[in-house]
Amino acid sequence: MNINDLLDRALQFEFLSAEEGVFLLENASTAELMYVGQKMRQHHVPGNTVTWIIDRNSNTTNVCIANCKFCNFYRRPKHGEAYVTSIEEYKKKITETFEFGGEQLLLQGGHHPDLGLDYYVNLFGELKALFPALKLHALGPPEIAHIAKLEKASHTEVLSALKKAGLDSLPGAGAEILSDRVRRLISKGKCGGKEWLDVMRAAHQLDITTSATMMFGHIETNMERMQHFVDLRQVQSEKPEHAKGFLAFIPWPFMDEDTILKRIKRARNTVTGDEYVRMIALSRIMLPNVVNIQASWLTVGKQVAQICLHSGANDFGSIMIEENVVSAAGARFRFTADGIQDAIREAGFIPQLRNQQYEFRALPENIIQQQLNKEELIVD
Repeated sequence: MNINDLLDRALQFEFLSAEEGVFLLENASTAELMYVGQKMRQHHVPGNTVTWIIDRNSNTTNVCIANCKFCNFYRRPKHGEAYVTSIEEYKKKITETFEFGGEQLLLQGGHHPDLGLDYYVNLFGELKALFPALKLHALGPPEIAHIAKLEKASHTEVLSALKKAGLDSLPGAGAEILSDRVRRLISKGKCGGKEWLDVMRAAHQLDITTSATMMFGHIETNMERMQHFVDLRQVQSEKPEHAKGFLAFIPWPFMDEDTILKRIKRARNTVTGDEYVRMIALSRIMLPNVVNIQASWLTVGKQVAQICLHSGANDFGSIMIEENVVSAAGARFRFTADGIQDAIREAGFIPQLRNQQYEFRALPENIIQQQLNKEELIVD
């Protein structure tokens, strides 16, 4: 294999094989990967704009029977700290989100053995009745698979009912690494890689927009990382013409603080800033049919995420008014609306607020006023 030949083919938006992806990961320079990643980004998203979003990542419940070895958030059924979020709590959280200028709730939880389809249909319906303008970016393939198992229903039946109840889009949660070898070791209680992909196929058939993720840097091989890309790319290529499919891809490094995976499997987060930048560039190269690539500032921090904007990423993610799962494993970074926009500008780009469909939004009045007040203080 030849690096230049592979990168030239990437620039023609050819599908590289997993083996070719591994060769680039292990042999191409960071500068070469960044250059090609950014050229491909400019094809998909021309110009100098970097998008961001205001949302809140809340949890339906922390009760989960999946037993993921990288998760510090979940509690077993009947644990003293187990909870199911009440409607009153949702009302408070959503009202606060709207006050901050957000319009979306990223709503996820655990594999609760007693919360089936009726629970989520009723929950979504009640939230939409209370907040008609609310966008629900909710659950994820493992939760859909779990609900389908409880109900002895198909993925399509579950997704159709949830869409009718108010589901707007489906996050790419729970992908981790799609290799079943890895999943048996780190998340045995979750659906397998094939079922994760099949849920997304069903969502795309129903014209439900989705995203895709990767959690890397634990016990996976480089080949398993690249096969992950190939599998996602295949599902995206199968989507109906009317569907948007995977709107975005978001990779992040394994957060290892106090996790069972770290204690039992000796897995460590050894992903450097350079490696993360390379993976962002390879996300572009290996996923030529996915338009948006998001840098995970929450897990890698401001400076590395800024470099990613020169390596293929065109989105900076959310200010995250609330986030509990990744933070419980060691993610410590935070942004305000001002901070995320300043970080994008410092990297040489123009910040643009978006919604989940990657449509531009005007800045909410409260944020505009905050910026005006900030400018007045600087002048004074």
